[in-house]
Parts: sequence; C-alpha cells; structure tokens
Amino acid sequence: MKRFIFGVALARLVQSVLTVEPSRPRGVGPDYAKFYKSTDLFTCISNPSITIPPSQINDDYCDCPDGSDEPGTSACSYLSDLSPSYASDLSSQNASRSGALPGFYCKNKGHQPSYVPFLSVNDGVCDYDLCCDGSDEWAHVGGVKCEDRCKEIGKEWRKNDEQRKKSLGAASKKRKELIAEAGRLRKQVEDRIETLGTEIQGSVLKVKSLQSALADAERQERGKVVRSTGKGSKLGSLIQTAKDRIEELRESLIELREQRDTGKSRLAELEGILSTFKAEYNPNFNDEGVKRAVRSWEEYAARDRPAIGNDAQDRDLDEIAKLDAETGIIKWSDWEEGEESDVDVLYKIEEYLPVPVRGWVDQRLRDLRILLVENGIIAASTVSGDESKTLTDARDALKAAQDSESSLRDELNSHKDDLGKDYGTDDVFRALKGQCISKNSGEYNYELCWLERTTQKSKKGGSHTGMGNFARIDSVTVDDDLPPDGKGLGSGVRVALRYENGQHCWNGPNRSTLVVLACAEQDEVWKITEEEKCVYRMEIGTPAVCDIKGNGKEGVAKDEL
Repeated sequence: MKRFIFGVALARLVQSVLTVEPSRPRGVGPDYAKFYKSTDLFTCISNPSITIPPSQINDDYCDCPDGSDEPGTSACSYLSDLSPSYASDLSSQNASRSGALPGFYCKNKGHQPSYVPFLSVNDGVCDYDLCCDGSDEWAHVGGVKCEDRCKEIGKEWRKNDEQRKKSLGAASKKRKELIAEAGRLRKQVEDRIETLGTEIQGSVLKVKSLQSALADAERQERGKVVRSTGKGSKLGSLIQTAKDRIEELRESLIELREQRDTGKSRLAELEGILSTFKAEYNPNFNDEGVKRAVRSWEEYAARDRPAIGNDAQDRDLDEIAKLDAETGIIKWSDWEEGEESDVDVLYKIEEYLPVPVRGWVDQRLRDLRILLVENGIIAASTVSGDESKTLTDARDALKAAQDSESSLRDELNSHKDDLGKDYGTDDVFRALKGQCISKNSGEYNYELCWLERTTQKSKKGGSHTGMGNFARIDSVTVDDDLPPDGKGLGSGVRVALRYENGQHCWNGPNRSTLVVLACAEQDEVWKITEEEKCVYRMEIGTPAVCDIKGNGKEGVAKDEL
C-alpha cells in the first residue's frame, strides 16, 4: 500500500515537472510571455514574416526590426520609425522598426513590477526607483552590482500608499461636502429667482397703478381754474422775503447783544486790574513807563463815561429778540394764506349752494373744464410757481416704483446668468468662488481667488499686480512625475482654470495665468512658474477635482494622490 501511494505521488511530481512552462527570457513581462513559448523558432512580434532561432534571443544583437528579440539587453534601445533597414528585413519593406516592448521587465518581488527603458539596462547605474531588485544590471558592468532592495522599498511604498489612500478618502469626503454646499448655494439662487419673479409681478402692478394715479393728478391739475398764489405770487414772495429779513435782523441783534455783554465783562475786568495796580504800585520806583501808565489811568477814571446799556434797554431788546409767534405782533400765517381774486370767488359759486348740491356741482364744473381743456376749446391753467404737492408726490412715487422694478429685474438677470455659468462638474466650484489661497515664492506673494482673479505682490511693498481675471474652466494633458508626498500633477488629463486679461506687462502682453488642478486633501498652491514673459502657470491641489472621471474635458484618476 505504501509503495502504491509513493508511486502515485512520484507520477504526479513527474507530470507537474513535464507540464511546467519554460521560463521566460530575461526582461520579458507576463503580458508578452506568449510570444516566447516556442522552442523551435521565434517570430518577431511586430513583423511576423521574420523568424529567428531562439538562441538569438538576448544575444545582444538586434535581429528583429522591432527589437523584440532583445527584451533583456540594450541592443535595440535605439530603435525608432526613422531607424535604417537591416538585411534581415529587406524582404519586408513595411517592417516596423519601432520598439514592440515597453522596456525591460523587473519583477520587483516584494514591491510592484515595472518596466525600465532599454537604455538603462546594464548602464552601470542602479535604477531603484523603477527596478528595485537590481535585475536591470545583471551584467555587472564596471563591477556594479545592484542589491535587491524591494523589501525595504516595498514596505515604505505600502506605508506611503496607505497614507495616500487615507488622504484620498478625506479629500473625497471634502469634495462631497463641497458638492453639498454648491447645491445649497444653487438652491438659494433658484429660490431667489422665484421670489424675484413674484416681486416683479407685484412691482409691475404697482407701477401701473401709480401711472394711473399720476395721470389723474395731472388731469386734475390741468382742470384747476386758478392755482393758489402761495409762495409763487408776488405778494407771497414779498412776504417771505420780509419774514426772512426780519429773522436775520433778530438773530444779528441777539449776536451783537452777546458781544456787547462780553465786552462789558472784559472792560470791567481790565478796570479792576488797573485800579489794583494804581493802589499797590510804589511811587518811589523810578520807572517812567509805570508812572505814565498810572497817570493815564487817573485821567481815564476822572472822565465822565456814558453807561453801556441799562435795564430798560435790555428789556426792550429782550422783547425785540422774541419770535413773532410769541409776541403776536405780526401773524405771518394771515399773510401767507394768499389773496383770493374775483375769479376765485366766481368759480367758487358752489359755496353758495346747499351742502347736498355743492359737491355734485363742483365735480361737474371740474369735469366740464377738463373736457374743454382736453378738446382744445379753452386753454389749460397757466402754471405759476411750483406744481402742487399732490402732483409732485405722485410723480416721486411713480419714479421710486419704477426704480425698484428696474433693480429687481437687474438682480433677476444676474441670478439667471449665474445659473448658466460653468462651475465645473457637479457645480463644485460654486462652493469655492471668492475664496482665496496664497503662497510665498521668491520675492513675491502669489494669491489665487477661485473663479475671480490671480494676483502678485512684492514682499518689498507696493500695490498688487493683476495676473489675470477668471475666463473659463478648461482641461490640459500633463505628464509629470508624481513626487512621494503626492503634491504634484502626475500624468493624464487635468482640470484647468484660465485667468486672462490681467495687468498689462511692460513691453509685453497682458498677464495671464493657467491654473492646473490636481486632487489633494486641502486647497494648496504647490508650484508657480513663469513659462514665458508675463504668462504664468500655477499648480494647485484641491479636493474639488477628486473622483472626477475622464470625460474628454475633465479627467482625474481616482488614485491620483
């Protein structure tokens, strides 16, 4: 029984050994292994009409026009569409002379497999960033031996990859928050548009009503027989002038009286000082100036001086300084009511009628006059002075309503235009509009305000320099190496913002900025360059472009971080 079991195991082992596929030639990746299975002949990958013995694979000589026979050497690293033909492919004028393989395949066990350019194979340099197992330097050119560092590099890469995934998750979460905020802001605009529509409808009705009221006021104004003289009449103007003049004189009198009282007070103070000086000075002090001053004071004190004001005069001045309304001497209201002409009395005939009939007759007379004026039978009342307050108020009310309607329509159009603007995928940039980020770089401080402007300011002071005003959302294709910290553009299609028509550059164009965006956990300016005179490029990280799938216009890989 034991012999039988041993025999079966041995048979299976032999069968497995016999069925194992032959090992791939050096430098061949799994995707291309199928082209190297045959042990009789090798067929050039891009030129099936050309075959060679398997022994010529990796013999450091380029036999296939596409270089597929040298996957593990640098013999065919020079190949391109411009390479000359070889004797082996003269029979095929259409033979491809561009490389069929992506490069030398490194297994990188413990890390991620990758390809290195054929030029890097056996060049005496350890390319650990692409080939961490050192297999690209298998020939040990110049004594160089590259040790296998895939375990350490793979461990560090997995650690960084875990951090990148966490950062990507946080960035995706923030983008969802931005989308939610953008939706809320858009809903506010839509609600405001609806509200404005209702307000404009009400405003239109109000304007129509006020237009009708103004037309009625103007009609009634034309129907007046004689307008009140009021301030516009000659007598009214004279009365107003006299009233204003008297008020000026009254105020001047009060001011002069205050100045007189101040002068009296200062004079009394000076006299007191001189009296004290005369009483206390030393007559034996031989100073001619002092003696002369004392004699002058004695002469001044001996003269008779008229009294400055008295109680009776002050009472009279108090009475004069009172307002006319307090004294009752002049009642301006009696004069300001205006005069009534014979025509006024004639056209107020309804005042002699009984009260029940008076209103009816008054309205009929006014309607008749308006009818005659409108048909050109009699002339409209001549305007003397300002128009009536009723008409002025009606006109002012209409203008205010029209201005309000115009303002509402402008706001409505502005909001409608805003809804039609491109705010990117999911309207996400609506949530960022107006927010600004900045970075110090060299001698300048650069600032980006989302969907508004880019600016530059010298650290030495001075005003801002406009580097461009937001024009549109665009996309660009980039091919950059992604740094270990993930703060870079990588390769592929990226969302871009174009800022144009900035401040004019001396002896050059108007400044402009291309802002290229990549996925990041937070808004951050990574890099600023001046690609040509006054043409700038900013590389920005933002969660706003995370998880955007390529659609021909915007494309950001999910694993971009």
